[in-house]
Amino acid sequence: MGLRVGIAGYGLAGRYFHAPLLKGCGFDVVAIQTANPERAAHAKADFPHTTVVSTIEELVARELDLVVVASANLVHAHHAVAAINAGIPVVVDKPMGRTFAETQEIVSAGEAAGVGVSTFFNRRWDSDALTIKKVLASGVLGQVHRIDSRFERFRPELNATSWRENMSAAEGGGQLLDLQPHLISTAIDWFGTAELVTATVRSLRGGADDDSVLVLNHTSGVTSYLSASAVVGAPGPRIRILGTKGALVINELDPQEALLRAGMFPENGTWSIPTSSKAFIHRGDDVEEIESVPGNYGHFYKAIELAINTGAPWPIPNSDALLVASIIDQAREIGTRAF
Repeated sequence: MGLRVGIAGYGLAGRYFHAPLLKGCGFDVVAIQTANPERAAHAKADFPHTTVVSTIEELVARELDLVVVASANLVHAHHAVAAINAGIPVVVDKPMGRTFAETQEIVSAGEAAGVGVSTFFNRRWDSDALTIKKVLASGVLGQVHRIDSRFERFRPELNATSWRENMSAAEGGGQLLDLQPHLISTAIDWFGTAELVTATVRSLRGGADDDSVLVLNHTSGVTSYLSASAVVGAPGPRIRILGTKGALVINELDPQEALLRAGMFPENGTWSIPTSSKAFIHRGDDVEEIESVPGNYGHFYKAIELAINTGAPWPIPNSDALLVASIIDQAREIGTRAF
């Protein structure tokens, strides 16, 4: 069998992202922590031979090679540090911490204990993210100066059962913590380190923050406009990158989340069905469809496996997790002043 892994939390992230990816990439899911009876039943249905425990202390007491923290943001730090203190490498679902200080606490604990830690910035393995890297390397856009990157939806009514939509920022709720980490982490992956220029962060539906726009200036000279909103009746393209010789436009969201929610997973770390988002180069009225790169979140866990087995670098540098957390803290501070 593969590396022995325990999953903390078995809601959306645990059940529909991490568990199928771990299974598909050859990990052995031997323990799942949840205190929710319905989710415990889901865990036993999905993994009949796994052990279900109710506390993080019980989980980390088991013989594990990896702990995946997929619990609510409120307890990410507690769960991650518990695994680190037990000497177990840990992957923390994004955001690693609710704040920069909490993220630094986790990173510092891992460094002090000599235990590997990484966060799940899986969107770096979206089809659009991988296609962008190919296009940037080709130089076909010329000098890139601007990017618009969006997770925009139209959900005008609050979901009363969603903690993400109703909990305060201090409790870990809101889209600034849920979706902006993906937008920021991919932008700095493509264009390098960045500073926040300005931000707006607000709640339009009366719950947690559900509409935010961040503007970043990268040291490379690119400006990123990052929009995460649940109240957009006419969503813009997923990605638009502007260069001196043309623009790259990707309208579609990567299909992997929908596939995972439907019960599919990348067997042996490889998808057997298409996972590409259509991509186009625009030069004014001239529009050319280009070959996009298939997305694969399995690459993240294959890199984790390699890091644990051989000491290779972990797939997401903790410096990136800290930069993302710092930008989110700043955005919350300046973006809510007017509201």
